[in-house]
Amino acid sequence: MEDIEDLLAAGGSPPGFRLPLTAAVGVNPKHKKKNKTINSLPKSTFFYQDSVNSYDTTKIPGTETIYMKTFGCSHNQSDSEYMAGQLSAFGYNFSDNPDEADLWLINTCTVKSPSQSAMETLIAKCRNGNKPLVVAGCVPQGSRDLKELEGVSVVGVQQIDRVVEVVEETLKGHEVRLLTRKTLPALDLPKVRKNKFVEILPINVGCLGACTYCKTKHARGHLGSYTVESLVGRVRNVIADGVREIWLSSEDTGAYGRDLGVNLPILLNALVAELPSDESTMLRIGMTNPPYILEHLKEIAEVLRHPCVYSFLHVPVQSGSDTILSTMNREYTVGEFRTVVDTLTEMVPGMQIATDIICGFPGETDEDFEQTVNLIKEYKFAQVHISQFYPRPGTPAARMKKVPSTVVKKRSRELTSVFESFTPYVGMEGKVERIWITEIATDGTHLVGHTKGYVQVLVVGPESMLGTSAIVKITSVGRWSVFGEVIKILNRCSASSELRVGKDSPCSNSSETCVCSKEPEPCACEMTSSCGHTEEKIVSVPRNDPMPNEHSSQNLIGWLLRKRKNSSHKKMENETTLEYDQKLGTSHHGCNWGLVDKALFGGISVSLMTIIALFLYLGSRSLSSK
Repeated sequence: MEDIEDLLAAGGSPPGFRLPLTAAVGVNPKHKKKNKTINSLPKSTFFYQDSVNSYDTTKIPGTETIYMKTFGCSHNQSDSEYMAGQLSAFGYNFSDNPDEADLWLINTCTVKSPSQSAMETLIAKCRNGNKPLVVAGCVPQGSRDLKELEGVSVVGVQQIDRVVEVVEETLKGHEVRLLTRKTLPALDLPKVRKNKFVEILPINVGCLGACTYCKTKHARGHLGSYTVESLVGRVRNVIADGVREIWLSSEDTGAYGRDLGVNLPILLNALVAELPSDESTMLRIGMTNPPYILEHLKEIAEVLRHPCVYSFLHVPVQSGSDTILSTMNREYTVGEFRTVVDTLTEMVPGMQIATDIICGFPGETDEDFEQTVNLIKEYKFAQVHISQFYPRPGTPAARMKKVPSTVVKKRSRELTSVFESFTPYVGMEGKVERIWITEIATDGTHLVGHTKGYVQVLVVGPESMLGTSAIVKITSVGRWSVFGEVIKILNRCSASSELRVGKDSPCSNSSETCVCSKEPEPCACEMTSSCGHTEEKIVSVPRNDPMPNEHSSQNLIGWLLRKRKNSSHKKMENETTLEYDQKLGTSHHGCNWGLVDKALFGGISVSLMTIIALFLYLGSRSLSSK
């Protein structure tokens, strides 16, 4: 870890380092009537007031248990993972059981009314249980005056790097508001991924659009992009950490970099250059609106053809009527959407495109809706996200004349029926595909992998296959996914981060297979090259047993205890290594001591020599006195 002085010079207090509250934030205790709402109080960067919740002084700060609930998009999920990482770094525990938690943390979504309604229900339940509560995400950022947020601590979307402060003050019985916009949160904050093999990487926040129905713009604001260098650095780090899928996330991926003088193809080419040559880690490009990729279609198609990039893109059309698109202020026509789809489908083999539709937007006539249905029928998209129109407070569309709710529901059901009649995967049965496996299916039996075109494939296999790639034969197809039989497992170990990666690794040839142990101890993968007579062993360092100089290591004593705990497994590994060395006629025992091992051995040796010298000196003095 860097010196404290260096970290502070970079600005602000780093994760894991606490300044006194008065030095870190401005504090304005409440001295007004209790029935006064937060919104009528003076605005400040960090505000708290005394709460009715009593603070348990018997608990040591940083040892409490937190229940976290996340609503909304992948960007919200990434924010939750960052908040969980920081809180975990300070010692907080997490539980899926809200009843046993000391505090609830709800990360909210403001896109649709149902998600906000679910949030309000959860807040009411938390109040009834007299639990301290922190609300984060787009709802408090975009609707600061919301009645349901009175008496609740809130943290804004660009203040997630200060969630520890908010939680600590809330647990002390204070009500906290932290919503003032500032610079983008750092990408290297501690993070606890929901899926350890998937990194959700926000490349920018906000957007350049002004859609009449969108509430998210009120929360995420105008476009703000991370630099290419910072994103490349993050990709390097997560690949070294064993991530197998990187999802680029934002409110509009296509608009990336326009505030910095760069563009999406520049970023994509820089990121693709960092992906391992053995194709073990895949990149998924996030949602993009048509206006900002029209001028870069050929460059984006070239990236989508790359073997380490999924041939998949989410391009919302929202309506098949130019009249409705104009009312929505979407800044493109149906013809331009067709250009995006046709160009990418023609230039990228196996290209899959997902889209969105809003049914019953204000002013939508039967003719407008028919145009939407015909567009979906024409392209037969494998994925279509169909939503009824929900007026969001404060948006222009909320003031427009609404389509009757019965008509909206009827159109939604009709379009859903059309969509579900498609059989997009019927031609895949019997084909051999390569898939990347990252999670366990909800049935608890199958593993979930995705093809190059991001088609979901369900296979039966041990959990040790998570994080690997495999060649499978498609045995049957369903409406939403296909089933496959594993022919061969490819590439790297799922449970470890190898010492040797990239083009020099024996795993760099996609034709090689790797049989890996699921144990969390160092894994040895015996490789046979395509010529059949050269074998090489890779000894891997497990991610859950880091060396003391790694960021996740707590201290030297903890590392020594872990080393002692794993000694029996190390012995087995050393025996395997000895057998392998004897087979090759080589030996390198004693050559693999780490820096800390050498330092400990040297310290012990010096101590022993000092003790021996002291005994000799005392002995000689005793003899001379006689």
